[in-house]
Amino acid sequence: MRRRSLLLAAVPAGLVTLAGCGDDKSDSSKASASPSPSASSVPPPKIVEGPLPAITAGTKFDEKPTVAKGSGDPSPNLAVKTAIAGSGRTIAENDFVQANYLGQIWATGKVFDNSYDRKRPIVIQLAQGSVIDGWRYGLAGKKVGSRVEMAVPPTLGYGTSGNAQAGIKGTDTLVFVIDVLDSFNSKSSSHGTPAPQNDAALPKVGTNTDGKAPSIDIPKADPPKELVSNYVLEGDGAEVKADQTILCQFKGVVWDGGKTFQQTYDSGRLSQFSLEQMKQVIKGLAEGVTGKKVGSRVMIVVPPDLAYGDTPPSGGVVKKGSTLVFSVDILAAM
Repeated sequence: MRRRSLLLAAVPAGLVTLAGCGDDKSDSSKASASPSPSASSVPPPKIVEGPLPAITAGTKFDEKPTVAKGSGDPSPNLAVKTAIAGSGRTIAENDFVQANYLGQIWATGKVFDNSYDRKRPIVIQLAQGSVIDGWRYGLAGKKVGSRVEMAVPPTLGYGTSGNAQAGIKGTDTLVFVIDVLDSFNSKSSSHGTPAPQNDAALPKVGTNTDGKAPSIDIPKADPPKELVSNYVLEGDGAEVKADQTILCQFKGVVWDGGKTFQQTYDSGRLSQFSLEQMKQVIKGLAEGVTGKKVGSRVMIVVPPDLAYGDTPPSGGVVKKGSTLVFSVDILAAM
């Protein structure tokens, strides 16, 4: 089983379920965030510049660092330093960030987690209940492309209970080095190269990249009986693997009538879901995203046997035997 990051305070917020789909005129047609477990209400902390241990090797951006053991007593406040200044988008609270990171214990220098060895950056939301508060406050205001070092006191980490799985005691200050690769919010879109959409028997999807919902024009033809997955905008990222989780914008319509049954656009949220779990809900959606490049917009036509078949969600525009059409902007994968 693939090891998960120890950073999570809970399951990622902003997760959208495709199981409960309603009419596009009702509230149920919009993406709904999964409930986040209650988290301690920690007020914004005082942020100081140090002390912070030295990065002794791996000093380049996105290179696995080696960090010295902490010297003396750490600050009771959140210590944050930009080791390498990026020039990308400024990160705000509630944004999703894609980052590589290394975490170790101040007093011992023991590394308890790092994403560099897994070769899969984390994608996580800087929101209460989604990530430890040290990250939530320490990365806000930083720019994409930055390397940030921070020392997180227990009150902004795992609290007095610590994290036994990682060998973290309730008194441990944690040291992180974080390389911020990208960030996303509810206005993010794919920005790939437009691909031909010449098949008149297939839906045509809009190529706007302004964060607004693209149009999906359904042809006056019978839907295909097999799964179709085509680029609308072709990105230049790595191909999505079947065991990954993706962060995306999406819009779903039914072929018959073209009505929207669910979307993230204009909802103020993004969707984050595991392709392995999505196979249990809409198998064709998971299969249609697999193998496509990160940064792409993909048009996916899902026949009934790979969607809801004869058991659609009740009360919505998806009926028995409905063919579904999706536009999916693949923003990131982990």
